[in-house]
Amino acid sequence: MADLATLLTQLAKLQEIRACGTQAVRYEGKEITYRSDAEIAAAIGDLERQIAAAQGRTIRQVRFHTSKGL
Repeated sequence: MADLATLLTQLAKLQEIRACGTQAVRYEGKEITYRSDAEIAAAIGDLERQIAAAQGRTIRQVRFHTSKGL
């Protein structure tokens, strides 16, 4: 697994790519072509999970509080 600084850099690049709507990226002599926004979103989600694991954070429980507004 990559170090935290590398993961954060990759996350920032992917978020920038998604915001610009770019589908192909070149860096360090490599080229990556994404098929859709969903694929970029999945890659961002994976990086966010790796970053959370590297920082020792995990979501263990999610609680919902709903109301009908009455």
